[in-house]
Amino acid sequence: MTPGSNAAVFFGEFIGTAILLLMGNGVVAAVLLPRSKAFAGGWIVITFGWGFAVLAGAYTALNLSGGQINPAVTLGLSTFTGEGWDQVPLRLVAQVLGGIVGAALCWAAYMGHFRVAEEDTLGIFSTIPAIRNNVQNFVTEVIGTFVLVLFIIATGPSKLPAGGERTGEPIATAITQSGTGVLLVALLVVGIGLCLGGPTGYAINPARDLGPRIAYTFLPIPNKTGSDWGYSWVPVAGPIVGGVLAALVGKAVL
Repeated sequence: MTPGSNAAVFFGEFIGTAILLLMGNGVVAAVLLPRSKAFAGGWIVITFGWGFAVLAGAYTALNLSGGQINPAVTLGLSTFTGEGWDQVPLRLVAQVLGGIVGAALCWAAYMGHFRVAEEDTLGIFSTIPAIRNNVQNFVTEVIGTFVLVLFIIATGPSKLPAGGERTGEPIATAITQSGTGVLLVALLVVGIGLCLGGPTGYAINPARDLGPRIAYTFLPIPNKTGSDWGYSWVPVAGPIVGGVLAALVGKAVL
C-alpha cells in the first residue's frame, strides 16, 4: 500500500482512530465499570489512558496517512496549508467509521462488565458535561481543540524555505508525520485533559464522540436511557470551530 494514496489514507485513518477509541473508551470502561480491576481509578488514570490511546492510534497510522485521526486536526491542517482538501472527505469518513469500530471493540472487551452494570453507560462511550450548558460546553471544546491544533501547527515542520516556496511532501501531511511530534501531541492531550477536561470530558475530536455515540445507539447494552443526541452537536461543532480558528491564527502569526 503506497503511503499517502487514497487507500493508505483511508486505512491509516480508520485503523488509527479505531485503536484510539478502543483504548480511550477502554480506559473509561476500566475506571467506571464495577468489578473491573481498575474500578475507581480516577481522572488521572483516564487522562493518561487517553494520552496513550492517542500515541498508539497516531503512531499506527503515521506512515500510511500522517496519523491525523481527528476531523478537527484534518480540517485545521488543510485550512492552514490550503492543501489536502481532496482527501478531507475520505479522512473524515474513515475517522468516524474507525470511531464506531473502536467503540464496538471496547464493548466486546468489557462485554461481561456491561452486562452486570446497573447504570447507564453512555459516559463510557461519549462525553457528558459536568454542568450542562450548551454554550459554555461549546466554548470549552473550542478552547481545548484550539490549543491542540495550534500546537500541532506550531511544532510541525513548516517545509517552507526562506523564499517561501514549498518543497518536499505536502505540508499537511508533513506536519503530523513525525514520531517525536506524535509523542508531544499525546503528552499535550494528557495536559488538556488534566487542565481543561473537567467541564465536558474533553472530546477535542468529533470522531472520538460521534463514532462511539453511534456505536452505543446500536450495541446491545443493558440499561440504556438514550444517546443524548440533543447534546451531540457540541463535541462535534466545538472541536471543528476550534481547529479552524487555530489554523486561521496560525496563518496570521506563524
